[in-house]
Amino acid sequence: MSRRIFRRDFAFLIGLHVRRLILPLFFGIVGTAILVSLGSWQVRRLDWKENILAEIDRRIAGEAVALPAVVNAQEDRYLPVTAKGQITTDEIHILASSKQTGAVYRVISAFETESGRRVLLDRGWIKTTDKDAPRNAVETTVEGNLHWPDEIDSYTPENDLDANIWFARDVPTMAQHLKTEETLIIARKTSENMSEVTPWPVTSTGIPNDHLQYAVTWYGLAIIWVTMTLYYLRRMRKQKKV
Repeated sequence: MSRRIFRRDFAFLIGLHVRRLILPLFFGIVGTAILVSLGSWQVRRLDWKENILAEIDRRIAGEAVALPAVVNAQEDRYLPVTAKGQITTDEIHILASSKQTGAVYRVISAFETESGRRVLLDRGWIKTTDKDAPRNAVETTVEGNLHWPDEIDSYTPENDLDANIWFARDVPTMAQHLKTEETLIIARKTSENMSEVTPWPVTSTGIPNDHLQYAVTWYGLAIIWVTMTLYYLRRMRKQKKV
């Protein structure tokens, strides 16, 4: 009788211990599965983003066409265009930073085409010491890309219109200030012999692509989750033996 009671009590204790392990084991498996799935999702997003960036690079480097009579901010983004006309003396100076030069100013000018249109032209950059240097109007042929940059966030300072210091290329606001169409050409090159402004062509470099970092983070958390689960289960087993 006593042996039967002992076996029953022993089986009960074993069952109790197993039940205590089930819950942490369950959370360990589920948590690991979720973290691994998030990492795999970021890997797929990485492949998707790299394909998009490759397509943008191909579009940027494509053969230039005449500036369309009607432009669309979505369909014509990065479209290579060419236009002939006059770079006026109406300018906006946007404070920016270059890895090679440091603080610089982007020069956004009003550009009057031969057909009488008035659009925005991102001529490129100048040194901060050349900000107020006089620049004459010049007849030229411009080749570049249409773009509508998204550079404004909650941290962007207000523009100092009195000093002509801007902090972002906001196409609608710049167009209103310079009385142009809401069309921005970012110059790749011009026919000027001695340009006072260094072109700063548009590239895909500034487009965020952090999916690899996110994937590594999620997979790393999955490894930590597995490690902590095994450690917890091991501690529970040791406590049972004691």
